[in-house]
Amino acid sequence: MPKYLVQASYTTEGAKGVASKGGSARRDAVAKMYEASGGKMEAFYFAFGDVDAYVFGELPSNEAATALSLAVNSSGAANCTVVALLTPEEVDAAAQAAVQYTPPGG
Repeated sequence: MPKYLVQASYTTEGAKGVASKGGSARRDAVAKMYEASGGKMEAFYFAFGDVDAYVFGELPSNEAATALSLAVNSSGAANCTVVALLTPEEVDAAAQAAVQYTPPGG
């Protein structure tokens, strides 16, 4: 199953929700969202800085990852970015693939 990294930044309302219910409640809610999407959350970390939370997990498809992103971003409580993660073996296969490319001006 494809793996994804979700980077979330809370809005003022989202931060109030985390402060009210706590970090473990937020982690559990995100895990349920992954499960309902047919995936599995593997790790959830809060952080300092521009990104408030980093979530690693599996989702069945890019469509499921997009649906997750749309749900979070349309909530008004957080903004997220979803990053598709590749295994070293997937990069090995990509490195062996033939690609026809003409650079600009070429």
